[in-house]
Amino acid sequence: MELSTGKSEEIRNEQRFISELYARLDVLREQAAAAVRAALKDTGTGLQARLERDVLVAEQSGLLAAYDAGDNGLCFGRLAFRDGRDHHIGRIGIRDDDPDRTPLVVDWRADIARPFYLATGHTPMGLARRRHITTKGREVAALHDEILDLDDRTRTGHEGHDADEVLLAALDAARTGRMHDIVQTIQAEQDRIIRAPRRGVLVVEGGPGTGKTAVALHRAAYLLYAHREQLARRAVLIVGPNPAFLGYIGEVLPSLGETGVLLATPAELFPGVRATGTDSPEAAEIKGRAAMADVLARFLHDQQTVPPTEDPLRIDHEDYGTLLLDRNTAEDARWDARATGLPHDLARPRFATRVIDALTAQLADRLGADPLGGPNLLDPSDIAQLGKEIAASAEVHAAIDELWPTLTAQQLVARFLADPYGYLPDGEAEFVRRASGPWTEADVPLLDEAAELLGEDDSAARAAAERARAERIAYAQGVLDVSYASRTYEFEDEESEVLAAHDVIDAERFAERHEEADHRSAAERAAADRTWAFGHIIVDEAQELSAMAWRLLMRRVPTRSMTLVGDPAQTGAPAGCGSWQDILAPYVGDRYEHVRLGVNYRTPAEIMEVAAQVRRSDDPGFVPPRSIRSTGVPPWEATADDLTAAVADAVARELPAEGRLAVIAPAGHHASLAAALPDAAHGPNPDLIRPVVLLDPRQAKGLEFDTVIVADPDGIRGAGPHGVNDLYVALTRATQRLGIVRPA
Repeated sequence: MELSTGKSEEIRNEQRFISELYARLDVLREQAAAAVRAALKDTGTGLQARLERDVLVAEQSGLLAAYDAGDNGLCFGRLAFRDGRDHHIGRIGIRDDDPDRTPLVVDWRADIARPFYLATGHTPMGLARRRHITTKGREVAALHDEILDLDDRTRTGHEGHDADEVLLAALDAARTGRMHDIVQTIQAEQDRIIRAPRRGVLVVEGGPGTGKTAVALHRAAYLLYAHREQLARRAVLIVGPNPAFLGYIGEVLPSLGETGVLLATPAELFPGVRATGTDSPEAAEIKGRAAMADVLARFLHDQQTVPPTEDPLRIDHEDYGTLLLDRNTAEDARWDARATGLPHDLARPRFATRVIDALTAQLADRLGADPLGGPNLLDPSDIAQLGKEIAASAEVHAAIDELWPTLTAQQLVARFLADPYGYLPDGEAEFVRRASGPWTEADVPLLDEAAELLGEDDSAARAAAERARAERIAYAQGVLDVSYASRTYEFEDEESEVLAAHDVIDAERFAERHEEADHRSAAERAAADRTWAFGHIIVDEAQELSAMAWRLLMRRVPTRSMTLVGDPAQTGAPAGCGSWQDILAPYVGDRYEHVRLGVNYRTPAEIMEVAAQVRRSDDPGFVPPRSIRSTGVPPWEATADDLTAAVADAVARELPAEGRLAVIAPAGHHASLAAALPDAAHGPNPDLIRPVVLLDPRQAKGLEFDTVIVADPDGIRGAGPHGVNDLYVALTRATQRLGIVRPA
């Protein structure tokens, strides 16, 4: 299908408008840049001045990003209403100098833009016609008009016979290794999901190629537009399955002018830890179980120890000799600390206080005992002094640490992994046990659970901050005192009308002006703060996350404002929950909205039928999403004695002149295939922009390529309990051609 490219009068008219629009964009871009430059030159040091400057810089920098992003396909549509209204639709809203006038371009997320995506001949939504504008750079390349008012006899010469021409042209375009936005081709079922209310949990289920990821990303952009104030302050978190996927989608939101979003994999959700290790499937499944929360709680409980009954803990004090901490005393202190209901590290001061009090009483009895059996010879002040000395003793604190240790999440989980016996059945403990090595993705939820169990005793940090604040106030007071003392004596005997610094500001406010401002964005602050509460969370490939990972995520969004996208039929992770009810019941019961996308925009019908047969072998009633495209090119299959050589030959033969090719194979074949395909990107985070990329099925999730060659499909299928799902994923990544190579 080719769109009209003739330079008709209609194209020339739109070209004039587009040229004027870009001229306006250039002015707005320079105004924003000038505002940023001026703000950064501001030498004001007052707290209010700095805050105003930071806000201005953030706002104008955001506008600059939006203008730069909007430069690519700034205006892509035009709505002509029956009542004479006329609106151009684009990536971002553009106004002229009069803010009261209709925008030159309406943001695609505005309510007035909805007919561009929803109107049909049956329900025209007030439209007479809808125009799609195709641009290359700043030049109008083609127009496509849809007539929605059959009584309108006006014709432009750009009317199309097929309302899906623009969509099909976009779907047939060669892939670049990066996902593109779909603002020009959002379909009605997708638009309704994108604009759904923010509150509560929305589950978007859809098979391969149904646009789940694109819908989720455009929903993020829409929510940031519709709820700018709340979400700019709390940020939006998007969780993707792996680094390659995040790289693939990374340009979509910036292209829509949105940068206030944190993108992360499940392995990156515990600040300070980047999980690079790999678990066995058995270990990942065990660690992902919800029961691991209770296992860790029991393990931590057992770190709170007491001395044996027959062997009190001996504490050698440098001044007072040996003190004894017996089991009963330690048990009483432990019971008292646990009774607070506080996390481990926050309850520790209570335990320490009880131990110190008991040791102080023991020492007072020894030192103040009356030989004749009378009352203790020490007065309360003497006993209080002994308590201070006991509390300052390094030996006493070492004993307390032995019984109620101060732990970090990393220390607690490392202790558990080093010796999980007694907390898991022996066979499972053997899979999980790890004495050392890097953290794995399945460890991250365990670390987060451990941090919850431990709590964070920030009393020392708060005390240090308060001391620093007091020092600043004292310094500020000194400055004000000097200012007061330096006043001239001519006003000594009369009330002065000349204001000095101390007349208009006190020391506390003066000190605040010199506090260092936090210039990080909300997303940057959120990435470093485990306790951050996000305004909204979007999870892609949500079926892959374990029950423990969901515990982590739910802590990050107490409002339960979430969008989950995925497909249970594509579950591949050993600990993946698969079922939406299994995922959500512990947190929201059945109070979530579930919608299904049923149209496959990516995979041609010929390829989809082959993939569906694989799923039906496991689930005879399986119904795949309906493909809207047919290329007329069926998938090919070959059997080879030398799998590696056959795949290399197929790559050379099938590599498209434009676009991208992926080889998807079990991990066991990757070393030989990488050697045979020296130009192919491969590894944990392959560069998807390269013409050829080598992946395993899990890495391929959410991605798409013009051509795909699946190597050793039976090896993929037999690799684990979800092998059928992994093969289904591998077979549905192609937009044009699919080849299958089997070993003989």
